Amino acid sequence: MGDQHAELDWRDQAIPVSTRFDDPYFSLENGLAETRHVFLAGNDLPSRFAPGFHIAELGFGTGLNLLTAWMAWEQAGHAGPLTFTSFEAFPMTADEMARALAAFPEMGSYANRLVTAWAEDKTLSTLGGIHARVILGDARETLAAESFAADAWFLDGFSPAKNPELWDANLMAQVGAHTTSSGTAATYTAAGFVRRNLANAGFSVTRVPGFGRKRHMTTCVKAPA
Repeated sequence: MGDQHAELDWRDQAIPVSTRFDDPYFSLENGLAETRHVFLAGNDLPSRFAPGFHIAELGFGTGLNLLTAWMAWEQAGHAGPLTFTSFEAFPMTADEMARALAAFPEMGSYANRLVTAWAEDKTLSTLGGIHARVILGDARETLAAESFAADAWFLDGFSPAKNPELWDANLMAQVGAHTTSSGTAATYTAAGFVRRNLANAGFSVTRVPGFGRKRHMTTCVKAPA
């Protein structure tokens, strides 16, 4: 998968849109507010943060979700770094990432540090201040090889209608298997087949109000062992 990369168009010269999946990387209204609504609040964060907390993610994209979680972690004043593991099949370049993140000036030095580390190594081996790791390749193959259990999942693949592979039953089963007892997952989509796959993966699934014009999204809690 090493030769795979993002294929982008730019809307309003600022918002990256995947031409492969015909889907924007973040909300056309307010990407940062959507990330906070869907992935932080959807996983009951930052109130659940605790030492050693581990977030995992399907779809690294621009890195906005990592930055948002990292900032929230540091603002919450926890000792020690947050652990963040993400899976990405089609990474963008560092220049593309910098251009996309320019839409969020409040990310400031966090974004600069991410872009610098991304330019050096897309697995983020050189990024300090957070235990971050991006696993490149098809998550349907790479997640099964991992042994971690995440406390919270950010499920942020492109639209299930356009990228169904990242939401299929086998992959959602792997998400469930890589989640702690009573761990959580959240996603912007409320597609029926996604919710069914998550339920079959061992989660209690709830449809809740979405962000902006999106009526619904999905939150999940893994049943205790």
